[in-house]
Amino acid sequence: MNRAPIFLQPIFQERIWGGTQLRDRFGYEIPSDHTGECWAISAHPNGPSTVIEGEYKGKTLAELWKNHKELFGHSSGEVFPLLTKILDASNDLSVQVHPDDTYAKEHENGELGKTECWYVIDCAEGAEIIFGHNAQTKEEFISAINNHEWNTLLKRVKVKPGDFFYVPSGTIHALCSGVLILETQQSSDTTYRVYDYDRVGNDGQKRELHLEKSIDVTTIPHQDSPTLPTKEDINGGTVTTYVEATYFSVYKWDINGNAVFQQDQPYMLVSVIEGEGTITTQQGTFDLHKGDHFILPNDLGELEITGNIQLIVSHP
Repeated sequence: MNRAPIFLQPIFQERIWGGTQLRDRFGYEIPSDHTGECWAISAHPNGPSTVIEGEYKGKTLAELWKNHKELFGHSSGEVFPLLTKILDASNDLSVQVHPDDTYAKEHENGELGKTECWYVIDCAEGAEIIFGHNAQTKEEFISAINNHEWNTLLKRVKVKPGDFFYVPSGTIHALCSGVLILETQQSSDTTYRVYDYDRVGNDGQKRELHLEKSIDVTTIPHQDSPTLPTKEDINGGTVTTYVEATYFSVYKWDINGNAVFQQDQPYMLVSVIEGEGTITTQQGTFDLHKGDHFILPNDLGELEITGNIQLIVSHP
C-alpha cells in the first residue's frame, strides 16, 4: 500500500502570557496578540488537529487513531499518546508541575500523565527557564511555598537557541519571557500551578493554584534529567538524537541538499521549524514550508527530503 504524509491543521490557544511569535515567525493566522500555544499535532479533545488534504481530509487525528489503526502500525492504546506544540512565552508562564500516569488516572478522570521535552527554537538574549527546586525534603518544600520564598526555592537556568530539555512528570518548571519552544509531550492537558506571580486573569481574579496536588506529585529532592544529544552525519544533512525515553524519542533532521530516510517506526510526527523543501514518497512529492506539521504513517517505506530545512521528528 502506498502511503502519503498526513498534513495537519494546527489549533491555537490564547494565553495571558502569549504573544505574536506564532504569526510573526511562522505566518499562522492567530486569534489575538496573546496567542501562547500552537497545538500542532494533537488528538486531545481540548484541541484536535484536522487533516488538511488527501484521502482523510477533514477528519481529526483522533478519528484516524480510532478508525484507521493501520496508519499507526496497529499501535495499542485508546488515545493517541503524543502531542506536539509550539509555545510562545511572551511573558513568564506559571511555575507548574505535572502528574505521572498513575496519579493522573486516579485524580484526573483517566487522563494521561505528562512527561514532556522542549527544543528551544529561539529566545531573547539572557532568557531563562525555571527548572527544578532547591528543597531537600517535603517539609522544606511546603515551608518555602507557604513563606513565598520563591527566589531561594526555584532553580533558574539560562537558555539559548538549540538547547534541549527533558522534563519528566514531577519536575517543577516554567518557561520565562522571551522563549519560543517546540514541545513534545504525552497527550495530556493536566497542569498544576504552584506559583503565578500573583497575576490576575481576564476576570480580574488571581488564577487558581493547585498546591495540594502540586505537593503530592513533585519529585523531592529535584532530580536533573540531563540529555546528551548525539549527532550523526548522513548524506545531505545531520541527524541529532536528543532523547530516547519511555514515552517518546525526539530527533532533529538538518537537511542541506538531499537526504534519504527509512520510515521504520509504527508512525512519526514531524514539524518543520525552519526552511523549505520537499518530501518525496511512493505517493509523490509534497512541498514543505516552515510551520508545516505532518505524520509519516506506517508502511511509508523510503522517503527523500530535499531542500535547506530543519525538522523536529518524534515517535512513541
